[in-house]
Amino acid sequence: MLPRRSRLSVLIFLLPPLLLYGIAVLLPIFQSLFLSFFSWDGISELQFVGLSNYTHMLTGDSVFWHAFVNGLGYVVICVVLQLGGALLVASLLTSFRRGRELVKTLYLLPAVISTVAIAFLFERIYSFDPVGLLNQILGWVGLGGLARPWLSDIHTVLAADSIPEGWRFTGLYMLIIYAALLAVPQELEEAARLDGASRWVLFTKIRFPYIRPVWITTTIIAVTYSLRGFDIPYLMTNGGPGQSSELLTTYMYKTAFTSTDYGYASTIAVFVVVECLVAVGLIFLLLRRKADA
Repeated sequence: MLPRRSRLSVLIFLLPPLLLYGIAVLLPIFQSLFLSFFSWDGISELQFVGLSNYTHMLTGDSVFWHAFVNGLGYVVICVVLQLGGALLVASLLTSFRRGRELVKTLYLLPAVISTVAIAFLFERIYSFDPVGLLNQILGWVGLGGLARPWLSDIHTVLAADSIPEGWRFTGLYMLIIYAALLAVPQELEEAARLDGASRWVLFTKIRFPYIRPVWITTTIIAVTYSLRGFDIPYLMTNGGPGQSSELLTTYMYKTAFTSTDYGYASTIAVFVVVECLVAVGLIFLLLRRKADA
C-alpha cells in the first residue's frame, strides 16, 4: 500500500488528464449515445424516436452497409502498410551501423506533415490529366496501359485513399517497434546464433515473441485509428465516385452537416465506437491465443 501522501500526489497528477479525457472523449460519446435516440435537425426541439435510428441503420440503410464494407477494406490496407512496413524497416534498422538517424527521420516526416498537404500531394501523384507521378512511372517502365484516373475509378479509389493514410503513420509505428526490438536481450540472440539459428528463426522464435506486448498495443492503435479514419479520404474524394470510397466517418459527417440529421449521425457515431471496442477485443483474443499456443 502506498502512503496517504503518495496516493494523494498520484491523484493530483492524474486528475487533470482524467478530467481532460472525460471532457474531450467520454462526454461526446455519451452525448452521441443520448442523441441517437432522438430525431434532431440541430434547431428544432428533440423528438424521441427510441430505437428507430438503430433499426433503420441496421436494416434499411444500404449506404451504411456499403460504407461499413469499405471501412473494412480501408482498415486492412492501412494496417498492412503501417505495421508491415514498420516491422520491416525496424528490423532492417537493427542491422544498420550507420545512417539510422537519417532513416528514422525520413520515415517519421509524414507523421508531422499537415493532413491537407498529404491529400494534395497524393492528388497530384494520382492525377491522370495532367499526368501525375504514378502514371508517369508506369509509362517509363512500359506499363502505360495500366495508367488511369486512380481517384475516379471505382475499382481503385478505395486503395488510392488508403495508401496515403498507411504511408503517413508507418514511421511512427516503426519507431515504436524499433525501440521494442532494441530491448530484446542480446544474450538470447547470441546464444541462438551459436546454435546455428537462421535470421528467420531468430526473428520468429526470439524477437517477435519478446516484442509481442508492444505489437499488440501498436496493432490496437493502428486498427482503431484506421476505423476512425476521416480526413484524408474526405479531402481526396469525399466518399466518391458514388459511394465507392464512402467510410462510416465520412457518411456520419455528411449525415450530420449536410443532411442535418444529428440523431442518425449520432447513431452511426455510436456504432463506430462499438466497432472499435469489438476490434480491440478481437485483437486481444487472437494475438493472446497465438501467444499461448
